Amino acid sequence: MVHSNEDPRKAKISPEFKVRLLRLGPQQKVRAIVMLHTKDAGEASAGRQSPAERQVAIEAMHKSAELALIEIDGILERYDGKRLAPSVNALGSVPVEATATGIIALAASDHVKVILEDQPLSLFSKLRCK
Repeated sequence: MVHSNEDPRKAKISPEFKVRLLRLGPQQKVRAIVMLHTKDAGEASAGRQSPAERQVAIEAMHKSAELALIEIDGILERYDGKRLAPSVNALGSVPVEATATGIIALAASDHVKVILEDQPLSLFSKLRCK
């Protein structure tokens, strides 16, 4: 079990993901989804947005993430990692690949809201129930 002085409600990496990170070798890489704080992206609309409104919101998200991505890229470069998408998506997240120390360094950034393990999805129908 990983013990930390960090408030679990404010942790940027789940305890389960942190345990998996600590088990990785020094050069072993892992994929993760980095959710960014995007302060200037505006408020969410109460109703359904038109296509033009959605496009404006996405552009605001990209603009608000520009400085964060510069810092993220610097951290990734120091820890032999890379960004796996050219920009953030409409939700303000970007996939990355880095060593465990790189992921932990990303979590220390004020621009990062949370880091999620990038896990493969599989079809539930592949399971056999007997």
